[in-house]
Amino acid sequence: MYKIFLPDEYVKDIYQISPEALKEKGIKGIITDLDNTLVEWDRPEATPEIREWVRMMQEAGLQVTILSNNNQSRVESFCGPIGTPFICDARKPLAKNFKNALALMGLKKEEAVMVGDQLMTDILGGNRFGLHTILVVPVASSDGFVTKFNRMIERRIMAKLKRQGLIKWEE
Repeated sequence: MYKIFLPDEYVKDIYQISPEALKEKGIKGIITDLDNTLVEWDRPEATPEIREWVRMMQEAGLQVTILSNNNQSRVESFCGPIGTPFICDARKPLAKNFKNALALMGLKKEEAVMVGDQLMTDILGGNRFGLHTILVVPVASSDGFVTKFNRMIERRIMAKLKRQGLIKWEE
């Protein structure tokens, strides 16, 4: 039961994700969460490092689409200046907007990855939809109200996965 929460990969941050490694797997597009995956949940704009990471991915021929449960104002103000397509109010882990993100990029499930910091939304949704999933360590140590609740449940799931020997990394 808990395997549905198990990411295919686990990395410290998005900068550990290289375009070469993705392309070797046949990946052509990245669906990524925004808050606490790319930047802190309360940071309104992309950092220069995030802008460079997105540019590097795009120059390597990889599409980047942001899939966020946050509202349009938040996501649009972040994505607009860097020219990144987005879907807001995504209601992850529901499948509908994972499908919409693929359609936006014109890709198949096998050609995309889901990158996020939460097991309960990003990884569960990506796994249920059949995407390759990559879990990143949250950028910020603080969270919004709903995410705090999710993190409490995630800690229990991670402990269970670790006891079952399914997690091979250190926290």
